[in-house]
Amino acid sequence: MAEMKQQFTEEKVFDEVVINIDRVSRVVKGGRRFRFKALVVVGDGKKRVGVGVSKGADVQTAVAKATAVAKKSIVEIPIYKGTIPHEVYQKVAGAKVLLKPAAPGTGIIAGGTVRAILNVTGVHNVLSKSLGSSNKVNTAYATIKALQQLQPSDNWVTRKDTKKPKAAKEDK
Repeated sequence: MAEMKQQFTEEKVFDEVVINIDRVSRVVKGGRRFRFKALVVVGDGKKRVGVGVSKGADVQTAVAKATAVAKKSIVEIPIYKGTIPHEVYQKVAGAKVLLKPAAPGTGIIAGGTVRAILNVTGVHNVLSKSLGSSNKVNTAYATIKALQQLQPSDNWVTRKDTKKPKAAKEDK
């Protein structure tokens, strides 16, 4: 009798993007010991995104650990008509990030780290500016904090009542 083994394949829910890999070292008695630090962003292309940083003995280990950290730090962002609901500014350490909503067809106007994060969020039209430090880790965390600050459109969009109230007719 042959036993049937069921193999479960893990569904790819999140897109993983490696933003940066650094070689870091520590000095020991015999010389330098090198490790690798990975900065990874994960997102489902709809409303969820997360960022993770981790170190490992080799690049693969660092990326796998950073991906696990990113999946644990997932945040959900509100999207309004393919863009962000309102302008937002955030600062982490020396890195400052400004995100602005954009008209349909504009695309993602962003550079480097901010673009990599916005590409996996599901936001299609946004303007951004990265100010201050160019440190990729701090810029990534500033972008995530800025996205966390966004308020859903229910909290700020005002709607005009399309129906006119009926005036009471007075008979004379």
